[in-house]
Amino acid sequence: MQTDPIADFLTRIRNGLRADHDEVAMPASTFKAELARILAEQGYIDGYEVEAARVGRTLRVKLKYTEDRKPVILGLERLSKPGRRQYVDATEIPKIQGGMGTAIVSTSKGVMTGHDARREGVGGELVARVW
Repeated sequence: MQTDPIADFLTRIRNGLRADHDEVAMPASTFKAELARILAEQGYIDGYEVEAARVGRTLRVKLKYTEDRKPVILGLERLSKPGRRQYVDATEIPKIQGGMGTAIVSTSKGVMTGHDARREGVGGELVARVW
């Protein structure tokens, strides 16, 4: 059986929003911290922090809600999976929800949004989409 830590990251956020939690905690990795950084920069979460745990490190993501306690993130979807990776050229990066959402792309220049990757002219692995 194969595990997918990125799908686990997205599912924990999705479940935390559905359960109306203020924050979710999970095992940390550099890649997950980069995903959290992008979500924070785009305004989907209130923030994140990586802290030392008894074993390894823990990533705490502070979830964001509107005034009437509705989640800011309406949807999270893993695009490239371990069994079927999806790579795109800079010109093929999809616009999510007509440009209102965010595509997250892992490029040779690091993890960035689809908009930034298009501007830099680099393609890569389509990791996820958020709206």
